[in-house]
Amino acid sequence: MGYEVNKIQSQFEELKSIIISHRNRAYQAINTEIITTNWEVGKYVSHRIISEQWGSGVVDQFAKYLKNNQPGLKGFDRSAIYRMVKFYETYSSAKFVAALPLQTKSADIQINTIVAALPPQLRDERQIISFLSLINWTSHLEIITGCKTEEEKVFYILLAYKEKLKYRELRRQIESSVYERSLLGEKKQSLKLKETYPTAKQLFKDRYMVDFLNLPENHSEKTLQQGLIQQMKKFILDLGKDFIFMGEEYPIQVGMTDFKIDLLFFHRGLQCLVAIELKTTKFKPEHTGQLDFYLEALDRDVRKENENPSIGILLCKNADASVVEYSLSRSLSPSLIAAYEQKLIPKEVLRAHLNEYYDEVKTTLDDSDEE
Repeated sequence: MGYEVNKIQSQFEELKSIIISHRNRAYQAINTEIITTNWEVGKYVSHRIISEQWGSGVVDQFAKYLKNNQPGLKGFDRSAIYRMVKFYETYSSAKFVAALPLQTKSADIQINTIVAALPPQLRDERQIISFLSLINWTSHLEIITGCKTEEEKVFYILLAYKEKLKYRELRRQIESSVYERSLLGEKKQSLKLKETYPTAKQLFKDRYMVDFLNLPENHSEKTLQQGLIQQMKKFILDLGKDFIFMGEEYPIQVGMTDFKIDLLFFHRGLQCLVAIELKTTKFKPEHTGQLDFYLEALDRDVRKENENPSIGILLCKNADASVVEYSLSRSLSPSLIAAYEQKLIPKEVLRAHLNEYYDEVKTTLDDSDEE
């Protein structure tokens, strides 16, 4: 019986190894496609800029063209395209290609050990791309930005690969001059020198890969929503003395059911309650219906007799679009509606800050995922 259990367990381990091995290869294949795509885009644009067929205005036009024709395609705005040009021009340069075999002769034994994994010559473009695909795109941006010499770039590519460094740790290694100290013998590191590809989990967390494949984010919608609520709360309170904060997740009850309003303020100038609902999903008509439902409950149970009908602000933001809508009571007179519109925060201002805070919160969450 014990033998059969051990046999089954061993078979389970074999099957698990097959699954993990192929998943890792799949993730590495995706990374190779990203690196190849960025190399080819950078090469195409670089050649046309150098030959003066294209100026910076043409790159802008292409970025807008792509956005209009492929709105779901991320990572190819003007700045991103110029990063690809820099990527191609850096790694296709004669100095970089020459540094690959020469580095084994100029560096100490530690760097020699790292570079030993390289083929003797990397003159072919396909081989260069294969070498660059050892690490993800975000790590390459750190290396291109932070390294001065070609030998240093090679060193950190291999260090990131062998040590499976995430981009934040790679940045720390570059900023602490690990390469220079290794050359001087001031600090000897114990490298793992593993021969496997970077783990699927770490490789897949590269944000550029998530954008490239249009994949869902690791963090939850609730976490993103809470971060946005805090940012919008601070923004509204910073506007001045008119807004008085009354509560976050403000409880209301309808019948026997409890509900919570994301943010509730009182506007002194308008003498009314202002309820804010924030969604990190695509706008749906039922969101407006839900907010109207909350306003009716506020007017019935919370609003005082001398106060004006409550106002609702719906903020919807996801990766593709942002929507800002006001919800006003049907009983409002035209003059009161005009007064509301004059004193309320303009939609375009709210939308601009919503987009800004969304990017800030999302970046913070992505960075925390990398830790």
